[in-house]
Amino acid sequence: SFSCRLQRPHLRRPLQVGCVKLARTFMLTINFCLLAQGHGAKGDNIYEFQIEFLEPVEPKPVCRVTQRQLNITVQKKESNWWERLTKQEKRPLFLAPDFDRWLDESDAEMELKEKEEEKINKMKIESRVPKDPFKHLKKGYLIMYNLVQFLGFSWIFVNMTVRLFILGKDSFYDTFHTVADMMYFCHTLALMEIMNSLIGLVRSPLIPAVVQILGRNFILFVILGSLEEMQSKPVVFFVFYFWSIVELFRYPYYMLSCIGIEWKPLTWLRYTVWIPLYPLGGLAEAVCIVQSIPIFSETGKFSLGLPNPLNVTIQFSFFLQIYLIALFLGVFVNSRHLYKQRKQHLGPKKRKMK
Repeated sequence: SFSCRLQRPHLRRPLQVGCVKLARTFMLTINFCLLAQGHGAKGDNIYEFQIEFLEPVEPKPVCRVTQRQLNITVQKKESNWWERLTKQEKRPLFLAPDFDRWLDESDAEMELKEKEEEKINKMKIESRVPKDPFKHLKKGYLIMYNLVQFLGFSWIFVNMTVRLFILGKDSFYDTFHTVADMMYFCHTLALMEIMNSLIGLVRSPLIPAVVQILGRNFILFVILGSLEEMQSKPVVFFVFYFWSIVELFRYPYYMLSCIGIEWKPLTWLRYTVWIPLYPLGGLAEAVCIVQSIPIFSETGKFSLGLPNPLNVTIQFSFFLQIYLIALFLGVFVNSRHLYKQRKQHLGPKKRKMK
């Protein structure tokens, strides 16, 4: 069955058959020819027709083939109303109007008027909402924050990479003493991300930010910063390297988002590199904690000794064993959050019905 839709400025005619295979379409400014093969009620058939339009149309129709039908959209050259579809006054036998999609001139004008009224109402509502006088100041702050963090982690990554190529495995043992100051600065500054989320400056959820930032600062300041024995271990290199690679794509992505720019390769990297790096970073942090437990047990550092209200000695090493479980739970929470964001930004877009 054939149906047509007369509207402004497009014409659409779907061919409804079981399995459609478009063989050929040929179109001039007036004539439109189609040859297609499809499986209908009477089996496989060749469908062919020719239409001579009333007025000129664009020479390139848009064809979309599905399993059930063939949709052909033809655009008029001039946006005006036709008295009829074809040049011949008598309607072709194979052509039937699709009244579900039919629009006459009065309907279209009413529809256009409703859209204009809706647009005006929306503008009125937006004008009633008070404008934020600090909008540009907030945007400037976020741009500078993300830029500073990007430069800081870039310096760490380049420094570690260059040293790795020059010194090889020997660079593992003095990573902390080489980049610790910059890492301290970046992760202390990262505490602002929790504040930004708390006051609503950014739309990022609070819990993933707290889990990541406090977890990293715990490793950096408590495990590595307080134990000189841990600072020369090779695991420090992997912890710092995984952290810096992730941030190389996260901060420039946020910085460009502040000014309304989306670079698709950067978006893909931002929501893809975490897939291997987050588990690897969590594993490196776990190794770091496991290696520090004997040192804390031996030195008794940060342990709560007698006397105390409970009259017991609480070993910090025991707390670290419990923290290991919380670490992997934190990796799961952040990975789940990033997976949802990845589906939102990189998943298939739902097509709007017209």
